[in-house]
Amino acid sequence: MSTTTAIIILVSSFFVMLLMGIEITYSLGLAAVFTCIYLGISPMVLFQTIFNKMANYSLLAVPFFMLMGEFMTIGGMSTRLVDLAYSLVGWMHGGLGMVNIVASMFFGGISGSSVADVASLGPLEIQLMKEQGYEEDFAAALTMTSSIQGIIIPPSHNIVVYAVTAGGISIAALYMGGILSGVMLGLCLMVFTFFVARKKHYPRNSNFSFKALGKAFVRAAWSLGAMVIVVGAVFGGIMTATEAAAAAALYTFFVAYFVHKTAKWNQLLGVFARTIKMIGSVLVLAATATAFSWVITYLRVPQLVTEGLLAVTQNKYVMLLIINVLLLILGCFMNMWSIILIMTPILLPVVQNFGMHPVQFGIMLILNLGIGLLTPPVGQVLFVGSSVSGLSVEKLTKSLLPQFIVMVVALLLITFVPALTMYLPTVCGYIG
Repeated sequence: MSTTTAIIILVSSFFVMLLMGIEITYSLGLAAVFTCIYLGISPMVLFQTIFNKMANYSLLAVPFFMLMGEFMTIGGMSTRLVDLAYSLVGWMHGGLGMVNIVASMFFGGISGSSVADVASLGPLEIQLMKEQGYEEDFAAALTMTSSIQGIIIPPSHNIVVYAVTAGGISIAALYMGGILSGVMLGLCLMVFTFFVARKKHYPRNSNFSFKALGKAFVRAAWSLGAMVIVVGAVFGGIMTATEAAAAAALYTFFVAYFVHKTAKWNQLLGVFARTIKMIGSVLVLAATATAFSWVITYLRVPQLVTEGLLAVTQNKYVMLLIINVLLLILGCFMNMWSIILIMTPILLPVVQNFGMHPVQFGIMLILNLGIGLLTPPVGQVLFVGSSVSGLSVEKLTKSLLPQFIVMVVALLLITFVPALTMYLPTVCGYIG
């Protein structure tokens, strides 16, 4: 059996099915099955591979993070985080824009989900910015771009998926690597917002007050506690990421129903139903992507790609630019989990050949795919942002263009300045 023919069958059948309108989940799985049939490999081998990969304790963190985000949404924690962000940065030029970014930083540091961020904070933030004279499309675009901090700043279930796919990568080290990178992305967006606010004369709010900050912190303390549980427990070695996610889900349930008392008991069934629906869809996708990835590895595609890219250039910087462009293009058309599961085994050997650490590559990969969440035709965050703002996808995409440039600058900094991702994991002893 020809390896070249098998690769052609795998890739062509996948793209043909996509063009036919078949969902990516089934396209990945069927392409893997067709290739195995050609190679004479029993499909049972694929199913065993899927089972072995999916029966991973670390992946249990994903549904718990999703459940935690649901409890935060119904528990009124979002408003308290916005109030805290307002007290911190509302006094700056473009104050509500700054609040939008910092609130997403807080929310992302608890829920780890960009979609949950936009769906929960978006309606409130966009409305507040409109009332103070901000252009609606700018407010909506900033809400979406700032939400991408949530998939970089810990906890992030996408980082967990990358760690499992890469194999043997410390989740705690990746979480540490995401802190400075996520904050840096937020700072880039804040600088951009500052200049836009000065140019368009957007209002600044009341002066900074330690008293107001103290009150806002007390109100948001219970909400921030979830971040302390997840991040503190993982970094302190007290719990694994899965155990910390489960503890945080219980904690946010307690806060939503017994502390803030804003959640209604008749909402509980809906919370579990939405979580099960989300995790069911992403795990089925993860299973078929795992099968596709196994076939890719069996056909030695990672080695072929490495040799091919090295034949193009031996320059590290050119190579990393090529990889970034490739990931940005893929992010426009494929689901984030699919790309992580398929491209990690292909590209990780390439970047390691140039001395890039898996932790740095992981954060670079996640930010690339985060930008993909904002781009048509399959950008999840873009469509959620369109829904909560009532603006068309076309108008939002146009408004996002200047902010894409800011995010690409942040991406290049993460790509070419290793200290942004490697300093904290190294200093804290997670990387030797």
